[in-house]
Amino acid sequence: MSSNTLQDLLKRAFGFDSFRPLQREIMEDSLAGRDVFALLPTGGGKSLCYQLPALIRPGLTVVVSPLIALMKDQVDAMDVMGIPATCLNSSLESEEAARRQEGLERGEYRLLYVAPERLMLPGFLQSLRRRNVSLIAVDEAHCISEWGHDFRPEYRRLSELRDVLPETPILALTATATERVRDDILRQLRLSNPAVYVAGFNRPNLTYRVIAKHRPYEQVRSYVHARPAQSGIVYCQSRRTAERLAERLRADGIPARPYHAGLGAQERTRHQELFLRDEIRVIAATIAFGMGINKPNVRFVIHYDLPKNVEGYYQETGRAGRDGLPAECLLLFGAGDTVKYAQFIEQKTDPSEQAIARRQLQEIVHYAESARCRRLELLGYFGEAFQGPCIACDNCLSPRHTFDGTVLAQKFLSCVYRIREKSGFGVGLNHVVEVLTGASTEKIRRWRHETVSTYGLGTEHSRQEWAAIGRELVRLGLLQQTATKFSILELTAQGRTVLSERASVTLSRQMARPPALAAPAVSSVRSERGGAKVIHTERSAGTGRVPAGEIRCDEALFERLRHLRKRLADERNVPAYIVFSDVSLRQMARDVPRDTPAFSRITGVGEKKLREFAEIFLSEITAYVEAHARVPISSV
Repeated sequence: MSSNTLQDLLKRAFGFDSFRPLQREIMEDSLAGRDVFALLPTGGGKSLCYQLPALIRPGLTVVVSPLIALMKDQVDAMDVMGIPATCLNSSLESEEAARRQEGLERGEYRLLYVAPERLMLPGFLQSLRRRNVSLIAVDEAHCISEWGHDFRPEYRRLSELRDVLPETPILALTATATERVRDDILRQLRLSNPAVYVAGFNRPNLTYRVIAKHRPYEQVRSYVHARPAQSGIVYCQSRRTAERLAERLRADGIPARPYHAGLGAQERTRHQELFLRDEIRVIAATIAFGMGINKPNVRFVIHYDLPKNVEGYYQETGRAGRDGLPAECLLLFGAGDTVKYAQFIEQKTDPSEQAIARRQLQEIVHYAESARCRRLELLGYFGEAFQGPCIACDNCLSPRHTFDGTVLAQKFLSCVYRIREKSGFGVGLNHVVEVLTGASTEKIRRWRHETVSTYGLGTEHSRQEWAAIGRELVRLGLLQQTATKFSILELTAQGRTVLSERASVTLSRQMARPPALAAPAVSSVRSERGGAKVIHTERSAGTGRVPAGEIRCDEALFERLRHLRKRLADERNVPAYIVFSDVSLRQMARDVPRDTPAFSRITGVGEKKLREFAEIFLSEITAYVEAHARVPISSV
C-alpha cells in the first residue's frame, strides 16, 4: 500500500487535498499491523485515522466509543460520504439491532461503532472472532486511566481484548492526556511495541481570554448578542446555574437550552440535537456535555464559573473552532468561585483526593490570574514549550501594566518569615493576609501574631488585593504553597534571597478586559523522531486544512449557502455540518465555482458529495451571481 493510495482515497472519499499533521504516519503504521497510540488535539482529525484505512483493510474496523450521540454522528457522516458503517448501542430497538447484527454477519459494513459495555459482553466479544476484525480503534482512550480527567470504569475491561483478539492491532486515540495518563493508557490496553504519536497541544485558531467576573449574566448576554450568527457553549459549575442561565437567555431572545446529568436521557439528547442542528445557538451546560461532540462550527466557549482543573479547561475550550476557523474561549473569573471550590474540596472524605483537588485548584487559579501568555501557560501544563509568538490571548494582545512591587513583596515575604519565626510553624495565605491587614481573629490572638513586626503593616490594601499579591509571589517562585488540608506558604530559596538582599520585584495589575474577538495566532511547526517507539511532536500545528483567517468570502452568499445546507440536512435528518462544513461553504463563497470541476476542488467535496450536491449548490451560486450581476472572483 503506497502513500499515493492514501492520498487518492483522502480526496475521493473525504474531499480533502492534504493530511493534517501526523495523520498519514499514524495510518501507515496502523495499516502495517502495528499498535499505535495517538494524541491529537481536538479538531486534529483523530477519526480519519481509522475511517480512511477502513476503506483499505479487508474485514471490519471496530471503534470503541463512549457516547451514543457521537456514534450516531459518525455513522451519519460516513453514510453521507458513501462509506458503509453502523453502530450498536442501547438506543436501538431490538428489531433494528438484529437487522444490523445480520448485516455484520454478511460483511456489509466496514466500520462498527460500539460502546465499551456492549463490546465486553461475553457473547458479543466472542462473536468478533468470526467477523474478521482487522483493527480495534479505542476513541477517547484517556477514559481508561484513573489519572485522567474523565475516567470511566467500563473502559478498564478493554484490556481483555488482547486475550480474545491477540493478533488484532489496536489504535488508541485521545485529545487530552498528560504524560502520566499516556503511560497508563499504553499499560492498560497492553499495547505491544506501539508507535506513539504526540501532536502539540497548541490550537492557534483559538483566542484565550480571562476577564473579571462582574454581573456574569449580563456579561454573557452582551457577548452572545454581539455575535448573532454564532453558536457556542457556556460551561457552568452547577445544574441549577445551567438551567437558570438558559432560561434567562431564552427570555432575552437568545435560543438556548440547558444540558446536565439531572435531565432525563431523552431531554438531554433532544437539547444536544437542537444544538448540533443549529436550531439553538447556545448550550448552557455542566461538564456532562461535550466529550466527543463533533460540531465543528462552535465559535465560542465561555466558562461561567471557574473550571475544576486545567486539563478539563483545555478539553472544554477545545470544543471551539474544530473546523480550524477562528474561535474564542472566555473565562469569567471571580474570587468567589475559588472559595466555593475550596468548600467542596473540604467535603471530600479521601485525604488523597483532597490533596489532588487542592493542587488542581491552585493550578487553575494560577492560570486565571497569570499575566503571562495564556498559551504558554496551557502548553506548559502539558509539558510543551511554546515557541511563540502568540497574538491570540488577552495577555499578549493587551499586556498588563506592571509596577515596582518591591515594597509590597518585602512586606508579604517578611510577614511569612516573621510568623514562622514567632510560632515555629507556617500558616496559609489567608492568615498571612489577616496579619498584614491587622485583623483580630481568634487564631491571631491564640498564636499572638498581633505581636509580630509586620502586623497591620499592609492596611493600605484590601485583603483581596493582598491575596492576589501573595498568589503572584507564588507564581514568581518566591513562595511555595502546599496542597495539604491546611495549605501553608513557605519562602523558597529565591524568596529568601529577595528578602535578604532587598532585590527589586515587578508585579502586575489585575485588569478586566471586554470580550472582543481577536485574530487567530499562527505559529511555526517543529517535529522530532527517535527511539524504538515513534515519537513525533508537532509543537504548534494548526488543526484546519484551510489556514484560519485566510478565507475571505462574500458573506451574503455564505449565508445563502448556509440556509441551503440547513434545508438539505433537515431533509436527511442529519446535522448541517455533515453535509458541508463552514470551511467548505466559505470556500464556495470565496471562489464562486460555476461548474462541476471547479466544485470538485472545494475542500470536503468527495466523490459521493460531488454527485449528490454539486448541481444543487452550483444552481444556488449561479442564481446569486446573476441576481447580483456579479463577476466571479475565480472559477478554480
